[in-house]
Amino acid sequence: MDETHEMLNIAETCTGTRALGPGLRAVAWTQGCPFRCRGCLAPDWIEQRPARAMTPAGLAAELLTDPDVTGLTFSGGEPMEQAAGLAETARLARADRDLTLVCFTGYRLEDLRGRPGPEALLAQVDVLIDGRYVDVLDDDRGMRGSSNQRVHRLTGRMAGFDFATGARRAEIRLRTADALLVGVPSETVRGAWRRIGRP
Repeated sequence: MDETHEMLNIAETCTGTRALGPGLRAVAWTQGCPFRCRGCLAPDWIEQRPARAMTPAGLAAELLTDPDVTGLTFSGGEPMEQAAGLAETARLARADRDLTLVCFTGYRLEDLRGRPGPEALLAQVDVLIDGRYVDVLDDDRGMRGSSNQRVHRLTGRMAGFDFATGARRAEIRLRTADALLVGVPSETVRGAWRRIGRP
C-alpha cells in the first residue's frame, strides 16, 4: 500500500449527492484497485494508471465547494491504496467544517490494522464498509455491494442511518460527454446503467 501523501491519483469526484450516506455528501473515488472483483461497477478505475493528480489540500477544497455538504465518502478504485493522502484530505476538510466520513474498501478491517497509512485514514473514518464485492451475494440491500461486506461503526456518528439493510439510492448524472453513476445501485438501476451502454 502506498504510504506517501504528497499527491493523490483521483478517478472522479462528485459534490452534492445524497446517494452515498446520510445528508449531503461529497465523494472522491481513487484510481487503481488490486482486487478486480467480477461485476465491478467501476472497471475504468481498476487499472493503476494516471488519472487526476491532486494534493490532499486541493482535493479537500474541491470536495467542499458546496457549502451545504455535511459529509465525505471515499470509494474507488481502492481508497486504502492511497490511505495516507486521503487521511490528510479528511483532516484538512474537517479543519474547515464538521463532517462525517464513510469509506469503502475491499480489504478487511483486521488486515488494515497496524499499517501506518490505513491506520491514519481509519482514525478519520466514522463508518467503514469492508470486503470485496461478490456479485452472486449482491442482495440489493443497503450500502453494502454484497452481503459478505461488513459495516463497521468506528465512531458513534451516523448511528441512526441504516447502512446494512436500508433501501439503496443511486444517481445517474448526465454530463456533456459521459455519465457518472453515484451510489450503490439496485438491480433496476444497474439494468438502466447497462442499457445506456455502460459496463
